[in-house]
Amino acid sequence: MTSFLKSGPARPVAIWLFIMAVMVFAMVVLGGSTRLTNSGVSITQWELLSGTLPPLNHDQWQAEFDHYKQIPQYRLMNQGMTLDGFKYIFWWEWSHRLLGRLVGVAFALPFAFFLWKRMIPARLIWRCVGLFALGGLQGVVGIWMVMSGLVNRTEVAPERLTLHLGLALVVFCLLIWTGLEAWAGPKRPYERKLWPAAALGLMALVFLQILLGGLVAGNRAGLIYNDWPFFGGRLWPSDYWTGGLRATFLHSLAAVQANHRVVAYVLLLLAWTVAVRALRSHYLPRTLASLALVLALLVTVQAGLGIGTLMMQVPLGMALAHQLTAAVVLAMAVGFAWRMRRA
Repeated sequence: MTSFLKSGPARPVAIWLFIMAVMVFAMVVLGGSTRLTNSGVSITQWELLSGTLPPLNHDQWQAEFDHYKQIPQYRLMNQGMTLDGFKYIFWWEWSHRLLGRLVGVAFALPFAFFLWKRMIPARLIWRCVGLFALGGLQGVVGIWMVMSGLVNRTEVAPERLTLHLGLALVVFCLLIWTGLEAWAGPKRPYERKLWPAAALGLMALVFLQILLGGLVAGNRAGLIYNDWPFFGGRLWPSDYWTGGLRATFLHSLAAVQANHRVVAYVLLLLAWTVAVRALRSHYLPRTLASLALVLALLVTVQAGLGIGTLMMQVPLGMALAHQLTAAVVLAMAVGFAWRMRRA
C-alpha cells in the first residue's frame, strides 16, 4: 500500500477528479445561465447552511421577495415584478449556489476517504489540497461578486464576474490535469521536441478568450455592433477608447467586444496552424494529430456560435451553447497540452 501511495496510477482517484471536473463544468454553464437571465442578485443574503433550503411557504417567499425589492435591480429594472416572476430568477441563483455547495461536499468527503485509505499518490496530495483551497476561495469571490450588485448597481461588476469565472476555469483545468496525472501515473522521460510552446500557448489563449467573453457578458456588450465582421459598418469601432486603461478594457462596450473578436481570430489561426503542423509531422503520434484536428474544429464551431450569438443579439439558447462549447474547447485544450507533455 505504501508503494502504491508513492507511485503508479490511481484510477479511482482519477475518476473522482474527472467527476469533479464535470461538476465544475456544470457550475460554469449554470453560472452563465444565471447571468443571462439576470438572476445573479436575486438572493441578497448568504447563509451557508440555512440557505441550502429554498422558501417553503408563501410567507417565506414573500420575505425573500421583500429583500430583493430593496436593491437597485428591482427598483430600476424590475419594478412591478410579480412574485412568480421573482421565483423564476430566484431558482436560477439558488440552483447555482446549491451546486456550489454540492461540489464542496463531493470534493471533501472522497478526498478524506482516499487519504484515509492511502489511495492518493504522494505527488498529488498537495495538488488536491490546493484544489480544495481554490474551491473555498471561489465561494468567497462569488459572495464578493454578488455584493457588487446590491448597492449602486443593477448587476454585478463585470471585472468581479470575470474574476469569478476565471477562478472557476483555473479549478476546472487543474482538475482535468490532475485527473490525467492520476490516471497515467508518474511521468516518464520524453523528448523535449514533443513539448512545443504552441500547445501551452493554445491552452492559455483559450483561457484568455473565455475571460474576455466574461467581460462581454458582464458588460452586455453583445447587444451592440451586431453586424459582423464590421462594427456599425466600420472596420473598427470609433468609440473603442473611453479614456484610461481600466475604463477601456474593463468597461467600454466597444472595447470588450472588439478585444473578444480579435483574440478569436488569433485563436482560430493558431488552432489550425497547430493542427496542420501536427498532421504533417513525421514523429508525432497519430492520436495527438487527431486530437489537434478535433480541437481546431471545435474552435471553429465555437467561433461560428459566437458570430451567430452576436448577430442574433444574444438569444438565450445560442448564448448558452456558446458558453458550453467554450468550456468544452478549454477541456480539450488542457487535454491536448497534457498529452503533448506525455508524448
